[in-house]
Amino acid sequence: MVKKTFYITTTIPYANAPPHIGFALEIVEADILARWNSSLGKDVFFLTGTDEHGVKNYQTAKKQGLSPQDFVNKNSDLFEELTKKLNISQNYFIRTTDQKKHWPGVIQMWKLLEKKGDIYKKKYSGFYCSGCERFVTEKDLIDKKCPDHPKLEIQQIEEENYFFKLSKYSKKIIELIKTDKLKIYPQKWKNDFLSLIKEGLTDVSFSRNKEVLPWGVPVPGDETQVMYVWCDALTNYLTGIGYPNKSFEKYWPADLHVVGKDMLRFHTGIWPGMLLSAGLPLPKEVIVHGFLTVNGKKMSKSTGNVVAPLELLKKYTSDSLRYFLCRSTPFGDDGDFSEKALVDRHNNELANKLGNLVSRVSGLIEKNGIEKCDNKLLKKLKLKEIDKLIENYELDKALNEIFAFIDICNEYVQNKKPWETKDQNVLYELKECILKIAELLWPFIPESSEKITKQFSAKNIKKGEILFKKIEN
Repeated sequence: MVKKTFYITTTIPYANAPPHIGFALEIVEADILARWNSSLGKDVFFLTGTDEHGVKNYQTAKKQGLSPQDFVNKNSDLFEELTKKLNISQNYFIRTTDQKKHWPGVIQMWKLLEKKGDIYKKKYSGFYCSGCERFVTEKDLIDKKCPDHPKLEIQQIEEENYFFKLSKYSKKIIELIKTDKLKIYPQKWKNDFLSLIKEGLTDVSFSRNKEVLPWGVPVPGDETQVMYVWCDALTNYLTGIGYPNKSFEKYWPADLHVVGKDMLRFHTGIWPGMLLSAGLPLPKEVIVHGFLTVNGKKMSKSTGNVVAPLELLKKYTSDSLRYFLCRSTPFGDDGDFSEKALVDRHNNELANKLGNLVSRVSGLIEKNGIEKCDNKLLKKLKLKEIDKLIENYELDKALNEIFAFIDICNEYVQNKKPWETKDQNVLYELKECILKIAELLWPFIPESSEKITKQFSAKNIKKGEILFKKIEN
């Protein structure tokens, strides 16, 4: 029997700075969904990586006195390190500077769009935001500034570039989104995007002059131009699974693109337009997470409150950070990060509830043994509800249900008093429940779940070391 495939991606962040906590949220949420689908027996392919071309990277490299390649290598390595430290289960880490794996597919994509008559050259004058790496219409500017990057100077640029006929596919894209053939979740982001594009999508700049930006994939047949970010970066979702080789068809179309709300317009506007032009199937669903504030304030370099997850992981375990991120932030909404809240959740939920249950039950089993029986306690676990919640991306609520069952198990220990009764049936019930809890928590806190599973699957169960050591505030 052939396994059902499941292909999931994150966005590929710019390698112009080290990773911040917002991307940690995205990659953890995607990893939970990848692991959960894997636990259902699917053949999962999970892609992440870094976007390494573009004006921002080129300019920042120059300021730092580095070659663009050395500069992006340094930051891309930090993103890859983050995937390891956060225990992310990606199958491949794509880099857009990879001339062997990535460039052939990007060049093929350009040629397909060109062959369709959807790429043309024209002189253009417009307002350019280097923060967004895009041209911004005058009506979208607020006090002559980009609303997303109000501290950056808007440049007025006049260039001859190639453009992609996105407007040609505008009606089709709107219809696909309205009918959920290209599904956007949560609903509020679907409504938001449809409202944004109700007057139609406009053609997009697809190249930059080499004199301005010599750093990028060369435009086929025109040595004066390099490809602009969209054709290059968005095509990673194909090149990461083998495109232009036929092997990519095993996983394409993507089941899920996980994106931040600032990336929605590109993934449900430009990207579907490119795929329609190239005659390729569209992704099935784009799910949109919110932003993280820090102690209630917007993260920014100027206020000095940017949270670096690699620094946090020197103090806290990957499971503590993973647990906090998805427990505290309903999917699709903005959330708030604070170290105090992280420590509180670690101590009150992971240590006091789960850790305490594991420690008490394993110690009691070591002393008294177990005897198999009908497990009435396990029947109190709301398995179908938990599956449904994860299916609907309500990860925080799924954790709530799992921890409600952990509470039930802790109460059961208190009520049954197996340290007095030496009841081996009660201890068997608790052992089986803990194994099920570990299985359900594996997508969320994989390292701790694997330790629990190993401990409670052993022939002779022993108490072992403390699973979650308390953190002093």
